[in-house]
Amino acid sequence: MADVLLNTREELIEKFGWEEYVVFVLMLLISALIGVFFWIKGQNSNSDFIMGGKSMGVLPMTMSLVASFMSAITLLGTPAEMYVFGTHYVVLVLSYPLVMAAAAHFYLPVFYKLDVSTSYEYLEWRFHKSVRILASCCFILQMVLYMAIVVYTPALALSQITGFQVDLACAIIFLVCIFYTVIGGIKAVMWTDTFQAAMMFGSFLAVIIKGNYDAGGTFKVFDSNYQTSRIELFDFSMDMTQRHTVWAMIIGGYFTWISIYGINQTQVQRYLSVPRKEMAVKAIWLNGLGIGSLLMMCAYAGLVVFAYYDEAQCDPIKAKQVETKDQIFPLFVMQVMGDIPCIPGLFVAGVFSGALSTVSSGLNSLAAVVLKDFVMNGCVNNLSNKSEMILTRGLAVGFGVTSYLVVFLVKYLPGVLEAALGIFGIVGGPVLGAFTLGMFVPWCNSIGAFVGMLTSLVFTMWIGFGQTAAKNFGTYSVAGKATTIDGCPSDWFNETSTSAESQTNAPEISDNGFTHLIVYEISYMWFSAIACMFCVVVGIIVSFLSQPQDPRLLNPDLISPWFKRIFGFWPAFITDRVNAIDIGTEYIPSKKESILKSRQIQHSPTEAQLTGSANEAYEMEDEEFKKA
Repeated sequence: MADVLLNTREELIEKFGWEEYVVFVLMLLISALIGVFFWIKGQNSNSDFIMGGKSMGVLPMTMSLVASFMSAITLLGTPAEMYVFGTHYVVLVLSYPLVMAAAAHFYLPVFYKLDVSTSYEYLEWRFHKSVRILASCCFILQMVLYMAIVVYTPALALSQITGFQVDLACAIIFLVCIFYTVIGGIKAVMWTDTFQAAMMFGSFLAVIIKGNYDAGGTFKVFDSNYQTSRIELFDFSMDMTQRHTVWAMIIGGYFTWISIYGINQTQVQRYLSVPRKEMAVKAIWLNGLGIGSLLMMCAYAGLVVFAYYDEAQCDPIKAKQVETKDQIFPLFVMQVMGDIPCIPGLFVAGVFSGALSTVSSGLNSLAAVVLKDFVMNGCVNNLSNKSEMILTRGLAVGFGVTSYLVVFLVKYLPGVLEAALGIFGIVGGPVLGAFTLGMFVPWCNSIGAFVGMLTSLVFTMWIGFGQTAAKNFGTYSVAGKATTIDGCPSDWFNETSTSAESQTNAPEISDNGFTHLIVYEISYMWFSAIACMFCVVVGIIVSFLSQPQDPRLLNPDLISPWFKRIFGFWPAFITDRVNAIDIGTEYIPSKKESILKSRQIQHSPTEAQLTGSANEAYEMEDEEFKKA
């Protein structure tokens, strides 16, 4: 391998020419034009805007599932994780088959059978309106924070290699997303997701192929990482304070991602946009292949980055050429591909595509949740179709503006990958616990579900905020793998840079009076598992201390079809007791449930197909449903 020539950040910025801006602008323009296309085609109802009229296919749904949550967090955070901490994180891929199986066979059948308007509507059917509202509030908090993070991440990338102002870049992303989401609806969102997912894969393949060559080839890449103890996969430690272990990545990863793919409105809304459940199941499994492939690509990219800078004996993070570890990959892209026209622009477009797909999906889902779970579920129940469409679009715009303002808060988070997964665990875990209680614990009542979710939310927030405070106060830190700056060019350093002799990879711990508890050191990968199980345990205890739900009086459609099957390999005394449970044998539908059931049987999947007297009957029935 030839000697590595390292450019300063200023020299790299100069390489980002007009061709790169053209590629980037073209990506934004194509995304906007897709929205214009579906705006011209028009939406016959608000259902078309939110659910696509249940007419979407497997391909756009699969690509949308891939793009919605992998986003810029994966594209920038995973290579940075590999570079700083090694390959433990990649074991997460082993949790994906478990996640897809549970999403497709445990949770999806319930949502599809009930034909819910939002996933949180289930919680009102199973428990009470208060449980539904609390879960919806958690979703709103989760998505607003997450969208702010995934927008700020590519903005950092753009500023690192172009000098473009971060706040302006964030504003551009939100403006484009708001535009095509508001005018094109879910169809525009899913088809732009398809285009943007292709951009993500294409840009990363180009970077990895060229970077792998410049780093000396695959053997050199693995050898450099192995010699510095970065190739680590099978740490079976039971220590929950250890950042990444096999158990944390598989068990903790399962709970983290099933809270997204199993019950999150953004994903469930996509499942319900296809005409048949089998299509949704197929898309979920194909999505598993997609996100697994993207994770492995990003992980290998991180190994390539380390091998490249290890050959030069220069760590850009220690040398202060980047402000955060999440900027290491964009810097590498410009180092190895800055002289190739259009390729850096393709990379920036790919990273921005991840942000666009996430934000557009979030805006559409947030608008649906507020409309269905708040406005039409209590405030106003007689909105016309036109009013619904206007309100939905207005909500999407409002959440876009709100998330942009939250960007100014997430700037202070230490790392985008850890922050994003931490939010999924802290906020998504308690909601997952409520759904798990509903679908797998027939005795749980509404009091148990509400108390379990609320106390779990408070408990995990305490742990999460305590960990963040401990890091900010300097009482807790995690050491990265060893690196050096002995070979860094002299022009990389100035009077504000830290000298090579003072650099260390040991955690910097200070004593400043902050009360540090060992619970603050629990790995962020366990947050969702802890939150979910805390909710389940508290929910069961409270239910039995109050008045347990009689399973015989439950609507059997509210219980997962796999409830009894998952006990098939348990001891006989447990299996026999579970099989003896009579669920729904004395169930009598309420007026509200009867109307819902009749709508499922009598009407086709799309309102646009209803004509004449059938449509009038539907509208009359809808009024009865809202009153009920």
